[in-house]
Amino acid sequence: MTENFKILAEFVKDISSETPDIQTYIFVKENIAKYQLNIDINSKALKNKMIEVNTTLKFEDKVSNDKKSYFEIVYASIVKVDEKIEDKKDLEKILLCDVQNKIYPNLEKTFLNLLHNSGFPEIKLDKKIDFTHLYKQRSN
Repeated sequence: MTENFKILAEFVKDISSETPDIQTYIFVKENIAKYQLNIDINSKALKNKMIEVNTTLKFEDKVSNDKKSYFEIVYASIVKVDEKIEDKKDLEKILLCDVQNKIYPNLEKTFLNLLHNSGFPEIKLDKKIDFTHLYKQRSN
């Protein structure tokens, strides 16, 4: 391995789009610009230096109102980490930064397909998520 990890598999573990009725759909269509994208990453150790990394994207309205849609995807990656990686900080950077940078194009495409197929074809994710920047922020 030239990198200190290898992605063995990546797949959609869970996907959800919830819009309860037509009134909500119309309301959301007019107000979707207020929706925010949230990201959460967690991991679980498997055998033989393999780790399951779950990256969750949620697109939701933070304002409390009755009419809202909810969109979420949990994207799993199975990662094999190089035997030489022993430092917890190095492992953390691989999982929170390097793996994310590698899987994000597929994750973003799948998530946008969910939004578009849910009746919101005009949605674009303008800003690319900068995992390196987020990781550095978290470390400080």
